[in-house]
Amino acid sequence: MSISDHIKDIKNELSQDIILIAVSKTRSVSEMQEAYECGIRDFGENKVQELITKYDKLPNIRWHFIGNLQKNKVKYLVDKVYLIHSLDSIRLLKEIEKQYKKKDKIAQVLIEINIGEETSKGGIILSELQELINAVEICSNVKVKGLMAIIPKGSEEECRYYFKSMKSIWDRLSNESYKNIEMKYLSMGMTNDYKLAIEEGANTIRIGEGIFGKRIYRRE
Repeated sequence: MSISDHIKDIKNELSQDIILIAVSKTRSVSEMQEAYECGIRDFGENKVQELITKYDKLPNIRWHFIGNLQKNKVKYLVDKVYLIHSLDSIRLLKEIEKQYKKKDKIAQVLIEINIGEETSKGGIILSELQELINAVEICSNVKVKGLMAIIPKGSEEECRYYFKSMKSIWDRLSNESYKNIEMKYLSMGMTNDYKLAIEEGANTIRIGEGIFGKRIYRRE
């Protein structure tokens, strides 16, 4: 199946309110072009340099940074990304605030939650979430627009458990009154589990292989 066929199949399953992010890491501009011609305007990258390289190759893109963000790379994303999905610490928050304030820009971010508390994954653990929220509230150039998670691999029952847990946190925060925080996006679900994620409340999904096919890794 072609990229366009994959996109058509996925879109046929989605309601209008679901945002489909095409994860374009390691993909060529020509592959992205095919997705673009099928109406995709949200693309996700997990490496800053790759995003910058592709930044001006297609018009009217909403770029999403979905990978682990190092403090020394934040400055390169200012005024280039629509949404940073991976705010996971106060240290990173302070750097985003600093770099965006320098250019008088507002950073839109999602708090990434390590819902399975896996040491191999990024994200803040729940016991530290409130401290991060408190720090966001005193910022002037950072606005939290929702939550993101990459759940542990497991059975359907286990996946649903983590997705439900994320939706519960999202709902709780939605009912609070904040200055710099609103629950607009719940970003969870990827190629193998996005249908479950949507059933449990996700409104933003991130799909790479499901759109572009399996990656081919070439030796240097």
